Amino acid sequence: MGVMIGIGFYVRREGSRSGTGFVKNYFIGNHNLGGFVLAMTTVATYSSVSSFVGGPGMAWQIGFGWIYMAVVQVTAIFLVLGVYGKRVALLSRRLEAVTVVDIIRARFNSDRLAGLAAFIIVLFFCATMTAQFVGGAKLFAAVTGYSYEMGLLLFGLTVVLYTAIGGFRAVALTDTCCAIVMMVGIVLLLYYVLQAGGGYENIMNTLHADHPEMFEPLSAGHMPLTLYLTQWILVGICTIALPQSVVRGISYKDTKGLHQAMLIGTVVVGFMNIGINFTGILAHGVLTGPLESYGGVDNIIPKTIVTAMPPSLVGFAIIGPLAASISTISGLLIVASSAIIKDVYLHAKKANGERVSDKKLRLLSMAATGVIGVLVFFIAVTPPSLIWIINMFAFGGLETAFFWVLLLGLFWRKANKAGAILAMAGGTFIYVLPMLGKMLLLLTSAEWATAFAEALNWSPFGLHRIVLGLAVSLICFIIGAYKGKPTKEETLALFFPGK
Repeated sequence: MGVMIGIGFYVRREGSRSGTGFVKNYFIGNHNLGGFVLAMTTVATYSSVSSFVGGPGMAWQIGFGWIYMAVVQVTAIFLVLGVYGKRVALLSRRLEAVTVVDIIRARFNSDRLAGLAAFIIVLFFCATMTAQFVGGAKLFAAVTGYSYEMGLLLFGLTVVLYTAIGGFRAVALTDTCCAIVMMVGIVLLLYYVLQAGGGYENIMNTLHADHPEMFEPLSAGHMPLTLYLTQWILVGICTIALPQSVVRGISYKDTKGLHQAMLIGTVVVGFMNIGINFTGILAHGVLTGPLESYGGVDNIIPKTIVTAMPPSLVGFAIIGPLAASISTISGLLIVASSAIIKDVYLHAKKANGERVSDKKLRLLSMAATGVIGVLVFFIAVTPPSLIWIINMFAFGGLETAFFWVLLLGLFWRKANKAGAILAMAGGTFIYVLPMLGKMLLLLTSAEWATAFAEALNWSPFGLHRIVLGLAVSLICFIIGAYKGKPTKEETLALFFPGK
C-alpha cells in the first residue's frame, strides 16, 4: 500500500514536469500507455474482488458448471479492445476527447445525453466500488484477525489517496503491479490447496464420491441454461460497453501496443479466471463441511487461505484478492471523477466562455475523487452480503445504458440523438425497476406493496434483468432513430469519414 501511494506521488511529479495539459495527463495518461501496461490495467480493472472471492465461492458450491459459465470472460479484453480500441483512439485524437462521455456528446450533439451518461456512470460505479470495499475489508478481517472496519480503513483510504494524487497513469501502473501479484497469488494458493487436500487425484475422487453433480454442466439444476445465457451476456459480450474498459482504448500509445494488449490481456484474464475458479472447486479438499459452517460463499476463499497456507505466506496470499479490489476501485474512481469534473463541470464552464486554470482543475479533480471514495467508504461501513450479486447488478446497469449507445453510435450512421436518449433512459429505467420495488418494501410491508414489487421484478423465462433492459433499449433506439431528427452531416463526416 505504501508503494502504491509512492507511485501516486511519483506520477504526479512526472506529470507536472511533462508540460502537457493537466486534463489529458490526469484522466487518460496523455495517450501514452504501452501494450503490457494497457493489458494489465484493463485486466486488473475488469477482475474485481468478486472474481477472487464471490466467484470461487460459487464454484465451490456449484462445481464445474460455474467454470463453464465463467470461461466466457476470457474473451472480454479481446472484445473490448478489438471492437472499440482503435475506433475510440482515433476519435479521441480527432475530437480532443478525454472520456467516453466526450465521444458520446460529440457523436449525438447532446449535453442532456452526456449529463445522463455521467450520472449513470457515477451511480453504478458507486455500487460497484461498495462491493469492492466490502469484499476487500471482509477478506482482510477474515485472514488477519483485525476488525472489518480496520481493513476498510487501511486499504480503502489508501486507494482513494493514491488515485486522487496520481490520476489515470498512477492507476495504470498500480494496476499492472496488482495484476502481477494476482497471478502469483493464484499460483501459490493453488499449490497449497492441492497439497492440503492430498493431491489433485485425491480431491477429484472425493468429489466424485460425495458431490457427483458438481461435474455436470447443469449441476443438478443449480446452473440452468437461462443462467448460462444471461451470464454469457452479462460478463461476456456486453462487457465491451463498460465505460471503465472502453476508456482504456483512449489511453494507448500506438496500434502495436493495442495488438499486444489484446493478446496479453486475453491470456492473463483466462489464466486468472479459470485458475481462481478451479481453485475454488479444489478447496473442497480443504473445507469439507457444509456451506453454512463457513458463513456463506464469500467466506470460502478467505477460509481456504487461512486453512491451507502456512502462516508466513497468508499475508502475501491476501494481496491477490486485495489487489483485485484495489485495482477496480482505482479504475472506477478515476472515471467517476472525470464524469463529474471533465464531462459536467469543465464542459459547462467552456460553454459559458470561462477558462479554468490547471491548478484549479487539479484541486477539483483530486477533491472529486476523494469525495466519491470517502462516500463509498462510509456506505461500506455497514456491509451488504453477496458481493458478486451487487457487482453483477452494477455491471448490468452500465451495460444496459451504454451497449447500444456506443455500438450503434460508433458503427451506424443512422443512429441519432433521439434514439440514444431513449435507449439509455428507457433501458436503464426498465433494468432498475426491481430495485425500486425493493426500496418500496423497505418503506412498507403491505400486501399491495409486495405484489407490486413482484410485478416489477418480472423477467421473461426467469432470465437476468439485463436481457429485458437490452431489448427495451434496442427497441427505443430504433424508434428514436427512425422518428427523430437525423444527425447533422458535419458530425457524421467526423465519425464516418469517406462515407
